[in-house]
Amino acid sequence: MEDIVIKIENLTKVFKKGFRGKSVAAIKGLNLEVNEGEIFGFLGPNGAGKTTTIKILMGLIYPTTGKAWILNKEATDVEVKNRIGFLPEQPYFYDYLTSREFLRFYGQLFGLEGDELRTRMNNLLTLVGLEDAADLQLHKFSKGMLQRIGIAQALINQPDLIVLDEPVSGLDPIGRKEIRDIILRLKEDGKTVFFSTHIIPDVEMICDRVGILMKGELVNVGRLDEIMDAKVKYVEIIARNVSKEMLAYMEAMGSSVYETWEHVSIKVEDENRVDGILQLIKEGKGRVVSVIPQRETLEEHFIKKIGGAS
Repeated sequence: MEDIVIKIENLTKVFKKGFRGKSVAAIKGLNLEVNEGEIFGFLGPNGAGKTTTIKILMGLIYPTTGKAWILNKEATDVEVKNRIGFLPEQPYFYDYLTSREFLRFYGQLFGLEGDELRTRMNNLLTLVGLEDAADLQLHKFSKGMLQRIGIAQALINQPDLIVLDEPVSGLDPIGRKEIRDIILRLKEDGKTVFFSTHIIPDVEMICDRVGILMKGELVNVGRLDEIMDAKVKYVEIIARNVSKEMLAYMEAMGSSVYETWEHVSIKVEDENRVDGILQLIKEGKGRVVSVIPQRETLEEHFIKKIGGAS
């Protein structure tokens, strides 16, 4: 059985607005487990409670009720911090330092020195693709470069668990891909990665499992193929050289037709009618380019879930 790296039981966090202000529950009875060696995406809109959950896991704030464990120790246990790498949503960088100086500073906080520290620094700069910027001051870095050196900092102690709060937020597509590639490399090295995000495509591309948080409540959790509806919504047929008369007949039979200068897209909602339409295209001397069953996407599932919870 896989080891459980993060375990959360009945976690609730209530904040009070002002001395006599009303109470606001940022997290409500949260239960969650994250397994060793997986990439877990903590997905939710802004204000869902993702950062509050991470702050509790990191021991930065205390829950109102409930408990959290990391690597079989309570999240408040100081000793377990040596096995965790953490990059907050809005990290502070000493921008007058170079990449190498920045990593040396954090390495020394963990008691590293000499050849061991130098080796780790060089390996991490290579991992995050910043070996050519090792002596460049951080104030000259782009947003993507800062995120990468931030991840390198989170790895200086060779942690078993890496927690990243919104690591791809504000990055362009190239920057997001660079961060995804680093996370995948960490998984290959046997690390467990827990990261929060509101950017759905990144979750689809790299996560083993995902938890969807809405207004402090976990509305779904599991593998992507588990949480999304596997039922085919419709079948899209891409074809060429289909006559106008044939397309009109298909529309009359309930199919949706969209024409471009190069091909025609036929949307068939009843799977039982697909073979018949393919036969009609063949008989009419048309050519079928592709037949694509369309299932629910994570974005559609996410919108459905948060819509139902709002």
